[in-house]
Amino acid sequence: MVPAKKKAVKKKAVKKKAVKKKAVAPAKKIKAIKDAYTKSALYAHISEDTGLARKDVAKVFDSLNEVIEGHIKSRGAGEFKVPGLMKIKVNKKPATKARKGVPNPFRPGELMDVAAKPARKVVKVLPLKALKDMAAS
Repeated sequence: MVPAKKKAVKKKAVKKKAVKKKAVAPAKKIKAIKDAYTKSALYAHISEDTGLARKDVAKVFDSLNEVIEGHIKSRGAGEFKVPGLMKIKVNKKPATKARKGVPNPFRPGELMDVAAKPARKVVKVLPLKALKDMAAS
């Protein structure tokens, strides 16, 4: 006996739904500011931009100031990041001893004395990638 041939079954074409992409708001064009803002001008600009009261903007800056202080204090974390903008870091430099008869780097052949320096903490502000990109554009 010859086996019966199977019928080819046609599969229905599946209709794909068109995926709607979310409308992305166009990037806000930022103008270059010729003169540096004063503290009150900065608060006024931010309050106008966000719709917050000027006093609320001042409170936000005061709170940010306290948070940064807590991070960089003597027993704090030692660093604080403002997301996307900068990293504030504390470097602890050890004390150095006084040295006599050190070659002067600015006048070859001359010797100089270097004074002792106490141990100190140096605050560094390092830019993050987004801030570097802002400056580049």
